[in-house]
Amino acid sequence: MVTTHNLGFPRIGERRELKFALESYWKGELNEAALQETGTGLRNRHWRDQQQLTLAPVGDFSLYDQVLDMSSTLGNLPVRAGESDENELNRYFRIARGRSPADSNCCGVHAGEMTKWFDTNYHYIVPEFDANTRFALDSTRLLTQLAEAIRAGVNAKPVIIGPVTYLWLGKSKDSTDRLSLLDDLLPVYGQLLQRLADEGVEWIQIDEPILVTELDSQWRHALNRAYHSLKASPVKLLLTTYFGQLRDNLQLACELPVAGLHLDVISAPNEVARITDWLPGHKVLSLGVIDGRNIWKTDLSAALDWLEPLHQKLGERLWLAPSCSLLHVPVDLNSETTMDPEIRTWLAFARQKLKELQLLARALDEGREVVANELASNASAVLSRKDSTRVTDPEVRRSVAAITPAMGRRNSDFQTRSALQARHLRLPRYPTTTIGSFPQTREIRETRLKFRKGELGQDEYQNLIREEIRQCVRKQEDLGLDVLVHGEAERNDMVEYFGEQLEGYVFSRFGWVQSYGSRCVKPPILFGDISRPSAMTVDWIRYAQSLTDKPLKGMLTGPVTILNWSFVRDDQPRKDTCLQLALAIRKEVLDLEAAGVNIIQIDEAALREGLPLRQSDWQSYLDWAIEAFRITANGVKDETQIHTHMCYSEFNDIIEAIARMDADVITIETSRSDMELLDAFKGFSYPNDIGPGVYDIHSPNVPATEQIVSLMHKAAERIPAERLWINPDCGLKTRSWDEVVPALEGMVAAARALREA
Repeated sequence: MVTTHNLGFPRIGERRELKFALESYWKGELNEAALQETGTGLRNRHWRDQQQLTLAPVGDFSLYDQVLDMSSTLGNLPVRAGESDENELNRYFRIARGRSPADSNCCGVHAGEMTKWFDTNYHYIVPEFDANTRFALDSTRLLTQLAEAIRAGVNAKPVIIGPVTYLWLGKSKDSTDRLSLLDDLLPVYGQLLQRLADEGVEWIQIDEPILVTELDSQWRHALNRAYHSLKASPVKLLLTTYFGQLRDNLQLACELPVAGLHLDVISAPNEVARITDWLPGHKVLSLGVIDGRNIWKTDLSAALDWLEPLHQKLGERLWLAPSCSLLHVPVDLNSETTMDPEIRTWLAFARQKLKELQLLARALDEGREVVANELASNASAVLSRKDSTRVTDPEVRRSVAAITPAMGRRNSDFQTRSALQARHLRLPRYPTTTIGSFPQTREIRETRLKFRKGELGQDEYQNLIREEIRQCVRKQEDLGLDVLVHGEAERNDMVEYFGEQLEGYVFSRFGWVQSYGSRCVKPPILFGDISRPSAMTVDWIRYAQSLTDKPLKGMLTGPVTILNWSFVRDDQPRKDTCLQLALAIRKEVLDLEAAGVNIIQIDEAALREGLPLRQSDWQSYLDWAIEAFRITANGVKDETQIHTHMCYSEFNDIIEAIARMDADVITIETSRSDMELLDAFKGFSYPNDIGPGVYDIHSPNVPATEQIVSLMHKAAERIPAERLWINPDCGLKTRSWDEVVPALEGMVAAARALREA
């Protein structure tokens, strides 16, 4: 029989139950017991969803982040989290978000740095290491979940992050070599494996996704050393890789002393034959045959065509699973009762993907004829999508074919443009601005919901949103900001809002995916060629500009971010889709300029997360991603100032590519990393203006004026003061006005102090 298993399940809940419980707990409206009860309920529900699997994951559920969970399990929470004998959940949330409910009357601590999980839109809390780092096992969380699973009758497969990937994901806060900590770390892993064995566990999923990245000899040696150290453990280890190809690490992965190896077949279909040949005969081969990162149905008949001979060869050594954790897809397509019925037949969410997995296993075990009806239905849906006339638009394709290099170039160089913009905008030194969104209050959300339900007419809705914009502009003027925004009261999400007005998209109602902590996004589904039927933002921005004499930014999301934050087509290259998006957003840029908007921000927050995981593959991606941005932005006059924004990722190693975007101003996250980004400027002279973020908006902590001044002094050591802006790290929609107003007051006060100095 084919063994089926899952690498992880979405943890937020079908109706975002975890999100609401967390936010109530942080506000003091829910106690710890009630929060944990919510977690227990979700875990048991998710195990029921996976009851048909041979093995179900345990430990994939987290109250905030699985990497932070591993830090807690290994006793590696930073000292600032508090004393180790204190309430562990308080210590945990201090590092997650800078504050726990116990800290409601104080300023909290510096939250852990947050960055992207490989090339996904999930964010993890970066482990911290220094010369004083010591590890000590705390297996309470994992053992508690394991006991729950055993009581629920689950054939449990605990999930942990491997020791080498854990070190690779972290950062040294001094000069400590991360790999020098491996010898101290491995005994703690050994203790953890023994504890799990004592509870009757047979298999453990140990994730080492760094095997799909470029590794030097030291990291490769570390993997060898780690697994030869752990091979004496009385459990079977399933070494799990995902998100890419093994390439030059394939032989290493096959030869590590573990009981089984998992390969992401969606990312590495060409490696199946090589691994089958290389893998020793006593090891299990787990194949990730269902796409865990996208929402299209699997072509089951095509999958069986190559799985059947492999099953004949491997027998019970063949395991089947999704390619990666299903954390990255929504929970259940059955909730989408209002979605376009044709497109709905093309899709599969987490629960549907597990059913696909079971169909494949049953077909292999019992023959295709046993599931003939299901296979026929699947084939019909796959063919319907392939043949649909809704997918392609000849006019869009002709427009992409007509793109010329001149469309991606500004008329003049930055120095010329900058002088013209300075005379036109008359901004002070250290100009202050925000990234775009302001708090999305309950009233704003209720207004949008009522309009969507038809309970508000168009005129009444527009008047209510205009009033929110008016108040937002007035507050910014009262605060003394130099460049204002309209606050984005009309926008549900920075990608979904635009997708709703573009041809080629379809939307879910409940397709929520966790981005970090309690933050969930609902990625739109990009199914066809993209075009812009009409202006999307011009009326709102024109109205906002009419309320003030100060410059006001038009706010757009860039093509690369719309691409990377959508569920994208898998039937054409991502480059082609991105260029279609670029042409659509370019039209909006030109319409904003024609409406008299002199500053236009085109956010590319997700530029880096689209990078291939191997640096040798970066250039191709960066070439077309930067081209798409330049096509979007560079049709404007020299006097029009183009901004872009990036956040919560590592940018030092692509700073030259960012410079090639040639945006007049870039605002970028730096506060959580204490201006670490500025290290990139030691050997690179960034040519344009830059606003290093000084206010960490993902924490409730309000930065002090002195802290902001200190950060800007660090920035001025690398960037000339006349080219520095002051701004938050990101948009303010998730924060409350009670937090935003004092933070921005401090930011404006810091700008004044810097000007006086």
